[in-house]
Amino acid sequence: MARKYPIGMQSFGKIREGGYLYVDKTEMIHRLVTTGNYYFLSRPRRFGKSLLLDTLEELFKGSRNLFNGLWIEDHWDWSKRHPVIHFNFAEIPYKKLGLEKALEIELERSAAQLGLLLETHTLQGKFRELIEKAAEAMGQVVILIDEYDKALVDFLQDTDQLEINRSVMKEFYSVLKGRDAQIRFLLLTGVSRFSRVSIFSDLNNLRDITISNPFSTIAGITQEELERDFSSEIESLKRANPTILEDIREWYNGYFWGGNETLYNPFSLLNFMADPEFRNYWYTTGTPTFLFDQLKKNKLGDLDGTKTSENALAEFNVDRLDMKSLLFQTGYLTIKNREGQIYTLGYPNREVKESLLDGLLNAYREPVVDDSLVLVADLRQALRKGDVPTAVTLLDSLIGEIPYDHWNADKESIFTIITVLVFRLAGVDVYTEVHSSKGRCDVLVKTDDYIYVIELKLDGSAQEALDQILNRQYLQPYGADLRKKVAVGVAFFSEGRNVAEYLVKEV
Repeated sequence: MARKYPIGMQSFGKIREGGYLYVDKTEMIHRLVTTGNYYFLSRPRRFGKSLLLDTLEELFKGSRNLFNGLWIEDHWDWSKRHPVIHFNFAEIPYKKLGLEKALEIELERSAAQLGLLLETHTLQGKFRELIEKAAEAMGQVVILIDEYDKALVDFLQDTDQLEINRSVMKEFYSVLKGRDAQIRFLLLTGVSRFSRVSIFSDLNNLRDITISNPFSTIAGITQEELERDFSSEIESLKRANPTILEDIREWYNGYFWGGNETLYNPFSLLNFMADPEFRNYWYTTGTPTFLFDQLKKNKLGDLDGTKTSENALAEFNVDRLDMKSLLFQTGYLTIKNREGQIYTLGYPNREVKESLLDGLLNAYREPVVDDSLVLVADLRQALRKGDVPTAVTLLDSLIGEIPYDHWNADKESIFTIITVLVFRLAGVDVYTEVHSSKGRCDVLVKTDDYIYVIELKLDGSAQEALDQILNRQYLQPYGADLRKKVAVGVAFFSEGRNVAEYLVKEV
């Protein structure tokens, strides 16, 4: 019988009762609920946050039959049960009804599920009454709030509505302060940790486990879990491809939030196991256009290797967006290295790298609808073959598609951004502003057989660009390298938005 993969499933009960594969996270869940009471967890979309909360709900309800055979079955007191208040903002119709009204309806629904009747008429009053009545009737309350920030994220480009929703959230979450006697456990999940929302200023006992050694792998799949729970699939795939484990890791592993292990995105990994073809599954789940609009607005391109502080990663200020923080919290960048409180960020894996670069390149090319990946694939082949004329022609075609209004603010940076984006997406090693003893080159590209140094001149001459490479000996540091070394001087014409001329010299 074929294995059943819970692709996109968020119901722990349906997974267990339906015989779907479940990666046992219950030992870490047990540690979570027995060592603390108030938590916040940020993870990108499709990382199992909703499933985690649903599992916690069934645990506190005492649904022992769903945990048969799992680690926690023999480590939990099933005689103790707690009333659970579980909100999922992805399911609340705040866009249609407004956030305050939608939350009031959700509170009424939660009360009805617990057999309670609410008598107050304000949002704060209803939430307070629900907690108090549930605790009095059934014992300490468990509160699970999923995608708490969705009502903010969805309105980042509508500042008026954003401010209204922020005000409603402050009122709503302020109820939780000082209710230790009534609350057994509280967990909020989301993509971002927004600053200036009272949930984090009022609840000073809320523990942020986003970057946390003890709980870094509570959502996502580790290498050990992959090799243990998917052993039959891997053994089968190895017959055709002995390096399958390395290939899967390159495509879907690489997320890091502390500890000693990197993680796979569960959604992508499960899709691959169901149909073992290396594809970009994560990007198809939907990427906010707002993200690419902001990157384009700030004239940003490749951010691999960028550095930031721990404090910057922990917050998301809607009044002053930090793109590195936004890319980290949405899963496009992850932690690659840490020195004290300073983090170096980079792409988690090939899937995410292609998602960001392709999405951003398409954003710059808007309203052109041609697939960037087709042109980039041709560019990759040209670079690997040493076919500079074809590579320049393809680059020229992409440059010419950038709408005129994108060039107005800073023409030279646009040339560099597009060039680097294209080369990055082509899957070659590319570096910018590479320093040598006599200066720094614009772009350095490495393939298996070639090393290219490319100097870009805006409204200058190709000869000037080529002479700069040769006179400043930008290729000298690679003299011992056996690969062919090629100097390429490219002159861009700003008025025509095209490559005016180029010169090539093998060194």
